[in-house]
Amino acid sequence: MIIRLWNNTLRKAVQVLACIAITTGCAGHISDCRAETGKLAQNSQNLDGEVEILESWQGDYPVDRFNLLPEKQREQPAGFIDDVKTFEGVWKTFKPGEAAPKIDFRANLVLFARNTQFYNSIRIGKVKVKNGVAEVLAMETMSAMPIEDKAAMSLAIVPRQGIAAIQAGGENIPVRTEREQKEASQ
Repeated sequence: MIIRLWNNTLRKAVQVLACIAITTGCAGHISDCRAETGKLAQNSQNLDGEVEILESWQGDYPVDRFNLLPEKQREQPAGFIDDVKTFEGVWKTFKPGEAAPKIDFRANLVLFARNTQFYNSIRIGKVKVKNGVAEVLAMETMSAMPIEDKAAMSLAIVPRQGIAAIQAGGENIPVRTEREQKEASQ
């Protein structure tokens, strides 16, 4: 009985410790990120603080369909989707058979966090913004199972206002303006 309680307590402690925050930016590129963040901070409408997550989903995503993610974000542990066409393609693969939620991309972004090395369940827990640059913080269980045919992924809808870029890997990826979105969809 005591051993079972100890094992359960130890297992829970390991699970809690195994949850990690994916800090998706600036490692090894501090000066580049600071310069880019400084440029983005010039926009007075940029946000500082935590962003409300309006809705989120978790599940598996096939590795052979990463090509549906936005081009410069396919290798990154986090990124964003800012248009209906890309979102619908990703959603059909992520949640086959479920109707894609209607999202107003003029007002919102869909952020994603996914496994890049090992298969672990993952959930976006917070989105923090500093000088208009959003950082996706996700909790991920730890395992030693390599990613083979699928990776775990989490999607979250957040308000777009005040977000000028997303930290993804070692770079900040600018969020397209409404005009750039219209041009891309034509």
